[in-house]
Amino acid sequence: MYLGIEIGGTKLQLGLGRGDGVLRGLWRGTVDPAAGGDGIRRQILAAVPDLLAAANVERSALRGVGIGFGGPVDDATRSVIKSHQIAGWDGFPLADWLGEALGLPAVLGNDADVAGLAEAAFGAGRGLSPVLYMTIGSGIGGGLILDGEIHRGTGRGAAEIGHLRVRDAASPTGDLDTLENIASGWGIGRYARSVVGPASVLATPAGGVEAITAQTVAACAAAGDDLSRRVLDRAVSALADAICAAIVLVCPRRVVIGGGVSLMGEELIFRPLRERIAERVFAPFAGLTDVVPAALGEEVVVHGALALAAAAPAPG
Repeated sequence: MYLGIEIGGTKLQLGLGRGDGVLRGLWRGTVDPAAGGDGIRRQILAAVPDLLAAANVERSALRGVGIGFGGPVDDATRSVIKSHQIAGWDGFPLADWLGEALGLPAVLGNDADVAGLAEAAFGAGRGLSPVLYMTIGSGIGGGLILDGEIHRGTGRGAAEIGHLRVRDAASPTGDLDTLENIASGWGIGRYARSVVGPASVLATPAGGVEAITAQTVAACAAAGDDLSRRVLDRAVSALADAICAAIVLVCPRRVVIGGGVSLMGEELIFRPLRERIAERVFAPFAGLTDVVPAALGEEVVVHGALALAAAAPAPG
C-alpha cells in the first residue's frame, strides 16, 4: 500500500492505494495561503493518521509515498524549485523531509507530470505513447509521457506548454504572449473583463464586471452570447497554436486535456480546438494526434503520485 499526496495552491489531497488506478481511501482539504509551506506541511502530517484510520489501513502496511507538487521541482536534489502560489517552498527538500517525517521512501514530481502519468496509465491515454497531458485551470501545466515514463528533460522538467509564447489573436499587431496568460481560466476571465461593455450579458452577474470569470464566459457562450464566444475563440486559437507546436516537436499520439477550463466541454472547447489544429498542423503529421478530455477527475494527481511511488526502485 502506498500514500499519494497532491500539494496545490488551493487544494491538498492524500490518497491510499497500490498505484493501480484504484483508491483505497482519500482525504481532501484546502490550504491556507497565509500559513505558507509550513502550514501545509503540518496539515499533511496531521492528515495521514486520519486517512489511515478512515480507510482501516495499518500504518505498517505503507511501503512508500509519492508527491505531486504544484510547481517546478528538481530531480537531483528532490526539492521544490518554487511555488508561484504559496510562500515557504522555494528550495525546500520536500521528498527528504517527508520521507524522514513518515519513515518511508519518498518520491517527488511536478503535479502536471504526475497527472499525465496517471492519465497515460489508467485514463484517457491508456495504452498509447507518446501522451501529452495538459491541465488548463487557473494556470496551464503540461507533462509528456513516453512509453509509460515521465519525460523530465535534464531533470528540472519538460513540456511546460503553459510557458510557450504564442500569438494573441486579439492583438492587431500579432503580439506574442505566454499560453497561460491567454488561455488559462484566469487569462480568459481577465480578457473578458477588459472587453466587456455595459450592455453585454457578461456584465450582469452579481458584482458586475469585476465578478466575471472564465465560468461566466462559458455560461454566456453556451447561451449564445457573441462576445463570450469571441473571448473563448481567442483562447482556443492560442491553444491550437501551442498544440501544433507540440505536434511538430514530438508528434504525440494523444493530447489529454484536464483542468477546470476543459470542463467547458465539447462544443465550447474541444470541437473548435480540433478544427483549428486540423487547419494549422504540419501537413505530414495531420491526423496523427487525437485531442480528448481527461478521464480521472479531481483525483488524477493522487493516482499519479501513487503510481510514481509504486514504480520507484526499492531503497538499497
